[in-house]
Amino acid sequence: MVVLSALCAAQSPDTMAAPKQETPLQALPYTPGLDVDSMDRSVDPCVDFYTYSCGGWNKQNPIPPDQASWSVYGKLTDENQRFIWGILEDAARPSPSRNAVQQKIGDFFSSCMDEAAIEKAGAAPLEPALRELAAIKDVSGLAPWLAGQHLVTFGYTSMMFGFGSSQDLADSTQVIAFASSGGLGLPDRDYYLKTDARMQETRKRYMAHVQQMFELLGDSPTQAAQEAQTVMRIETAMAKASLSRVELRDPYKIFHKMNRVELQALTPSFNWNAYLATSGVPGLQTFNVTEPEFFKELETLLKSESLENLKTYFRWQVVRQNAPYLSTPFVTANFDFYRKYLQGTEQIRPRWKRCVQLVDYQLGEAVGQVYVARTFSPDLKARTLKMTKEIEAAMGQEITALDWMGAETKQRALEKLHAVVNKIGYPDRWRDYSSVNIVRGDFFGNFERATAFESRRELDKIGKPVDHGEWQMPPATVNAYYDQQMNDINFPAGVLQPPLFDPRMDDAPNYGNTGSTIGHELTHGFDDEGRLFDAQGNLRDWWTKQDAAAFEKRAQCVVDQYAQYVVVDDIHINSKLTEGEDVADLGGSVLAYLAWFNETKGQKLKSSGGFTPEQRFFIGFGQWACENQRPENLRMHAITDPHSPGKYRINGVVTNMPEFQQAFQCKAGQPMVRAHRCKVW
Repeated sequence: MVVLSALCAAQSPDTMAAPKQETPLQALPYTPGLDVDSMDRSVDPCVDFYTYSCGGWNKQNPIPPDQASWSVYGKLTDENQRFIWGILEDAARPSPSRNAVQQKIGDFFSSCMDEAAIEKAGAAPLEPALRELAAIKDVSGLAPWLAGQHLVTFGYTSMMFGFGSSQDLADSTQVIAFASSGGLGLPDRDYYLKTDARMQETRKRYMAHVQQMFELLGDSPTQAAQEAQTVMRIETAMAKASLSRVELRDPYKIFHKMNRVELQALTPSFNWNAYLATSGVPGLQTFNVTEPEFFKELETLLKSESLENLKTYFRWQVVRQNAPYLSTPFVTANFDFYRKYLQGTEQIRPRWKRCVQLVDYQLGEAVGQVYVARTFSPDLKARTLKMTKEIEAAMGQEITALDWMGAETKQRALEKLHAVVNKIGYPDRWRDYSSVNIVRGDFFGNFERATAFESRRELDKIGKPVDHGEWQMPPATVNAYYDQQMNDINFPAGVLQPPLFDPRMDDAPNYGNTGSTIGHELTHGFDDEGRLFDAQGNLRDWWTKQDAAAFEKRAQCVVDQYAQYVVVDDIHINSKLTEGEDVADLGGSVLAYLAWFNETKGQKLKSSGGFTPEQRFFIGFGQWACENQRPENLRMHAITDPHSPGKYRINGVVTNMPEFQQAFQCKAGQPMVRAHRCKVW
């Protein structure tokens, strides 16, 4: 899903205004789905297919100074944002003809762009929360205060722990409350626990950043330095009690259903009655506590740390979570650590980009209504759906033909495949934002009210029927996803634009590019994590022991392959973290090729641009992943990202596909030909 980490990018005073040459787009530009100029044909495709496909693109597309990386996906995202910028500027102009949707998105954008008012406010938007925190007399008073903060700070990424709703892992028809780990200021638990020189340096820089933020709140340097020590001690204890990202991929490790008495027993010092009452869900009785050991550690902290130390931690979390939405000193300090130091980004993004992203995130389906009307035709939706069904048919063909899976498991697999729901472009029913009060000129208030709307919407799902029409991404998003409990694949309109899906192109590159993405998301239902859920989205073992062992053996081949690849310096891919994505990359491309082969069987396909149709399929596949990344960003993503770098998402796949080797006449022993091929699906 889209995250707001990028909103931590901010601007220094001398770059606060958007560069004059930047203007909104009135229409999305056209980039062909197979671009010969993006290739480097001096490279042998059998030696390095990624560079053969993307070498020209990499040279022509240096990373912009306001980005940590730059890719085909990132460039299309930027173009979408520029297009939405125009939509929001139009909507921001007061007019009697504006409808309710235009009023909300326009006034929200206008308030976000009102730099003078934001600068004048300074840290004042934080004063109510900090004043209420300071007034707390004992530990029991923290619970209702924290509940109020969770409502306005994006639940699952909130301070101390996350609280929200999701489908019951054992009964996907039911929505229950989830309590999860959270509250760390560094990107991952490993940043607190690893002892190498780089991580030790990062922790020093982090503490200096925390100290700087306390000083911006008015504390003396000496006091702020002590407070930073307190924050680091508390967060390190929380990190030690948190599961690793690899462990979090195992749904059995994050499924611990409890009643209210059991939850309270985990943290006797935390007043759950007050927390739930303030959250507006006082009657809840059933919870999934994803990490019980984490909550046990919270109890230890609540008992061992003084109230003042706990308040110090919470003060830090308040300023950390809200810094991107305050005045320049907070925004700049936030950028300097999170984007410049951790990711290598050179400059803060212009304000219009941050405002477009925020409005699209918080009122995404309101923005999406206008975006879809201007960019996504019924014909494009029909073509994408047709391709999706063909790829699903190819997977049915593959499952039926598997020599390592028995008849009983095959039947269950086919049942799950046939139950997959395809969601293309945008929701059938738009989200209703009528209750969100957007006030022109009140940026921080709009931000908090829009956040509270989403928090309230999530909590209100508990105990109600699952809404299978719901989307987790706004329509303009350049991304796609599979939901293992909904058992659906979702392709927003934003990802179905050229060069990713090009209606002007022949089928070969479109199947190689978007077709492989469709196959990728479909394969997620059958990767090492998705395969643990049945056709109804319930966590249930539907595999025979023999077939499960056969799957694991084949998936381990992929794990062993990707573990050999170097991300940057001496850091290798954590292939247990990337296993699901790597399996999906391989399976998706196999399925897309088979679907394209089936669709064009019997047709006389001609070469074009000097390439055979088969070669065009693979070049289309290779070019979706063209990217440049800063070393700092690669280091961070090696720890936090379940996806492999683009180069290996291409080369790692084609080395396992005999169809590729035939298309380019590669010979045994060449780098793009694995002696022992991996194949799962």
